Amino acid sequence: MSEAWFQASKTANDADFIALINDGGPKIPGGPTEWLEMRSFLSNLQLCGVKSVDNNNLYIWVFDRNADSFAVTQFRLNATVSEKPEFVGAFLTDEAPLGYVRPEPLTSRMLVKAVEERVGGKAAKDHFSGAVLISHSGRILFQKAYGLADRTNHKPNTLNTQFRFGSMGKMFTAVAIMQLVQENKIDLDAPIGRYLTGYPNPDVATKVTVAHLLTHTGGTGDIFGPEFDRRKSSLRTLTDYVALYGSRALEFDPGSRSSYSNYGFILLGRIVETVSGLSYDDYTQRYVFAPAGMTSTGNDPERSILPRRAVSYMGSGTKISRADDTLPFSGTSAGGGYSTVGDFNRFVNGLTSYQLLGRETFQRLKDGGLKTSGGHFTHFDFGGSMAGIGPYIGHGGGAPGMSGSLFHFLQNGYTIVVLANRDPGTAESISNFTAHRLPAN
Repeated sequence: MSEAWFQASKTANDADFIALINDGGPKIPGGPTEWLEMRSFLSNLQLCGVKSVDNNNLYIWVFDRNADSFAVTQFRLNATVSEKPEFVGAFLTDEAPLGYVRPEPLTSRMLVKAVEERVGGKAAKDHFSGAVLISHSGRILFQKAYGLADRTNHKPNTLNTQFRFGSMGKMFTAVAIMQLVQENKIDLDAPIGRYLTGYPNPDVATKVTVAHLLTHTGGTGDIFGPEFDRRKSSLRTLTDYVALYGSRALEFDPGSRSSYSNYGFILLGRIVETVSGLSYDDYTQRYVFAPAGMTSTGNDPERSILPRRAVSYMGSGTKISRADDTLPFSGTSAGGGYSTVGDFNRFVNGLTSYQLLGRETFQRLKDGGLKTSGGHFTHFDFGGSMAGIGPYIGHGGGAPGMSGSLFHFLQNGYTIVVLANRDPGTAESISNFTAHRLPAN
């Protein structure tokens, strides 16, 4: 595959860039217009080599300078060599290519200075709007807010601003499930039909287990798409989601592979409700947020007036606009609620001090998972491992106008929380930059 089209995205004018794309570049849905819109993204990427080829897919390592992280770019190959490959997407990853040398670790003081310069520079260019917190072993080293919570009224973000956090809310659902496991009220290996009696699709009810949902290996699919867009105003409770999606078939045999499933976490929220006898919001407020001291976190509907909740903005430059029309009715067990950087830090402290889960259950959540039929071990969706730094608990989240990232590294005790009222990638660009320069211990 020629690299000319890739390099041209950085230097060529639009006409020359499109000429190269048409001549030798991969296909992309939407054609030249989509490629032009992707130029700002492509300009931050550095080619690093081929990762793998399988099932007619080519995976290429790239380094995203904006996110300060590696990504895998996927292309779908065609049957004939002469036909162009198709660009599928680029996905940030915690992995790194062989031979990768991480940036020089910094002392805590130098780290804070580097982060301040990084975030301050982005905020000055209107490329960051949100809040950042770094702590070590429970002691806050740095916390600061940047940009505007409301651009129309020139209201600044503060450390008390409540930002929508996207899929970061899945962590609260996982903790709620494990609390009920700890109380012997849920069996991770039980089919979900044990807890969701009368589930519309008996195939799902009998084959998908709670563990499948926690590992995204259940084949339960997503909630977003045209049907969601048509019906989102009527999707107000978790029961509404099940009524809409509960009859559809499985996308694949449970346990055969992994595919990210927001609907799977909707089902986990419904299991919390049926087992506890409380609504998901009441349960998490009572047993997750309150014990951890998280007084600024919740899933209140978008129509509720919350003076500290930031407006979500999508786009960049002259194309920035409010993302209100894209938002669901409220947050759910799959994410979409709101919080502060301080509350997420308190959430970590509540976990690591065993206030939210006992030591053994917390260990099970960190290390647990299941093997797919292909032999690949898939962890519960509650963390991962970063090259050169080691395992962490945490999660990211993003949607139009919202971006969030939480890392708590288990070996060195550092916590990084970044929340932003801008598009996905905004928070990750800061959290990854910070993580890659952490002191070893």
